[in-house]
Amino acid sequence: MAGFARASADRGLPTVLLIALILASPALSRAAEAGPARAGLPGVRTNIIFLMADDLGWGDVGCYGQKHIQTPNIDRLAAEGTRFTDVYAGASVCAPSRSVLMTGQHLGHTRVRGNSGMVGGVGPEHRVPLEAEDVTIAMLLKRAGYVTGITGKWGLGEPDTAGIPNQKGFDEWFGYLNQKHAHTYYTDYLWKDTERVTLRGNLAGQTKEYSHDLFAEFALDFVRRHRGHPFFLYLAWTLPHGEYQVPSLESYGDKDWPRDYKVHAAMVTRLDRDLGRVMALLKELGLDDRTVVFFCSDNGGVERREGVLDSVGPFRGKKGTQLEGGLRVPMIVRWPGRVPAGRVSDAPWYFADVLPTLCSIGGAGVPAKVDGLSVLPTITGTTQAELLERTMYWEQYSGGFRQAARHGKWKGHFVPAKDLFELYDLASDAMERNDFAERHPEVARQMREFMKDAHVPSPNWLASAAGKKSADR
Repeated sequence: MAGFARASADRGLPTVLLIALILASPALSRAAEAGPARAGLPGVRTNIIFLMADDLGWGDVGCYGQKHIQTPNIDRLAAEGTRFTDVYAGASVCAPSRSVLMTGQHLGHTRVRGNSGMVGGVGPEHRVPLEAEDVTIAMLLKRAGYVTGITGKWGLGEPDTAGIPNQKGFDEWFGYLNQKHAHTYYTDYLWKDTERVTLRGNLAGQTKEYSHDLFAEFALDFVRRHRGHPFFLYLAWTLPHGEYQVPSLESYGDKDWPRDYKVHAAMVTRLDRDLGRVMALLKELGLDDRTVVFFCSDNGGVERREGVLDSVGPFRGKKGTQLEGGLRVPMIVRWPGRVPAGRVSDAPWYFADVLPTLCSIGGAGVPAKVDGLSVLPTITGTTQAELLERTMYWEQYSGGFRQAARHGKWKGHFVPAKDLFELYDLASDAMERNDFAERHPEVARQMREFMKDAHVPSPNWLASAAGKKSADR
């Protein structure tokens, strides 16, 4: 086999005024600077919508084999675009996965490597924010003339830090800064840019304002206001992450399932419904053929739910593990006229590739310190041999420092403290049950060397002390 590549102030507002604040940002309704033709239609800049669900498993949607949860809009997206079977999250938990996505740097290099830092960080939860020098997708696309917006969950910067969305390239932001805060769908406050705004409908135990519904309205309004200019809209929606709260059980109320299963299914269907609303609006406004839409999840599913929902699909492991069930996620890309419709691809790529890919689409420059590759040729139907020749990398600190990597069909797991290395052939063993390390010592040796080079020590996460304190809160 080929050698491994080296790792390179609180505001209380009535609901009507809150909605007005969210949906009206005159200073941001400016015209984006016109630019030359990019990767879309001749003379037209391509809009980019990146929708990332939260804790949605590979097997939670119909086009990936789900039989019980209704996801007609996601399934239609796959029918009209390309569905990828071998795409991986940046990490198996929330914040580090989002850090890889935003920076294009894998877990051995990116700033945020866990939900909580082991050393330093902000507040009692030791959240580590992105710093001023960290470059994000939004910063690069904004420089290229895009209007940029985000709604949902950020997880990469606490209030008054350099890591808040408005400091990292987003013109408009509405949602949760902190991932633990995002567990509460009937929260009493959210962030609109740098302002903390109160949801009066949820005060004193009321449940009148479901945060996801507000995020969906923000997204629709953002598209309407910026329909005449190129935009990048990052929909970091929080469904179906727990707590399991939903306004309606939809058609699942009479199912003979545990209540959490019913709520999970209803949350996925609500997510699907609002994706459908976004897609319908693109058609209504004539933006359909010049907008590329990505759909994925931030990490693997929380439970197998075997025999009922089977969120992790045909894989072992789940969220919080570096097994396939914790890292492999659904990924669908739709772009009329550019991305083949109805295609299924097993090309292996991961979140570190998203930054260079979106920059290729938007005509933006890519920083030198990026670990990913542009997979624009892959999503538009061209084979990229380099995806099988390079190595993807992950690490985590809870339960002890662990590393994982994939090179072609090979997946390696390494626990340095125990000098324990396992090697799996994903082509024949997607469940990662048969260790090939002794039978393929050269593959194992090269992968271990790669892992050694890929890890750059972090001041906030210490490999030598991992396991003494959980980093996945």
